[in-house]
Amino acid sequence: MTPPLAAGGVAGDAVTLLGGHRNTVLRVGPYVFKTTRRSEAALLWLDPVQDIAARCGLHAPHLIPSQAGALKVDGWTCEPFCEGVETARDEIIEQIGTFHRLATHIPQRPEFCSSWDLLDRDTSADIDLSVMPADLVAQLRRTWRDVAEVRTVIHADLNPSNVLTDTQGRITLIDWDEARVDAPVFDLGDMSEPARVAWEIACCWQIEPAHARKLAAGFMAA
Repeated sequence: MTPPLAAGGVAGDAVTLLGGHRNTVLRVGPYVFKTTRRSEAALLWLDPVQDIAARCGLHAPHLIPSQAGALKVDGWTCEPFCEGVETARDEIIEQIGTFHRLATHIPQRPEFCSSWDLLDRDTSADIDLSVMPADLVAQLRRTWRDVAEVRTVIHADLNPSNVLTDTQGRITLIDWDEARVDAPVFDLGDMSEPARVAWEIACCWQIEPAHARKLAAGFMAA
């Protein structure tokens, strides 16, 4: 796949970046182009969310519109390339807590649902519970039913490769692809947290089937 460089007035050679498990990620000079499954509305939703992150001391680079004003062109987005070393989530727990408190007024992201919504719905962005085994779905829902009923915007993928500290000490959060309104535990809990494991299984069932089924085997046996 080739990113639509001309649509953004960009020229140069594309270099593949590591870490794009679900999407193709290419660097072209000072820009990063990514494939995306998100709609224009879901991408626009990120603007005020990332502004709140900036108020909390967390740099969050906004998507760069094409020359025609679209955030998505031929299935690709464009954003600034950010330098930095990988940083543990624990280093930004205070900022993330503030972010959660300030973002409670943001409505749900278009096409997304929270874990509570999926107690009686089947679909959310990459998730389709209707194609999964009924006993597994029942266990996922039992797990999500126990999540505390606090709703706010979450980044939803705060692994070290998405938290970058540059030479000036500025911390940047990248890869907001999974961001949505849900419980803070999906940002603050580790991957042994049952609700997070359940979400990972559901989210990966069709996109990363081998990974999802391996997790599901342990999840159902627990």
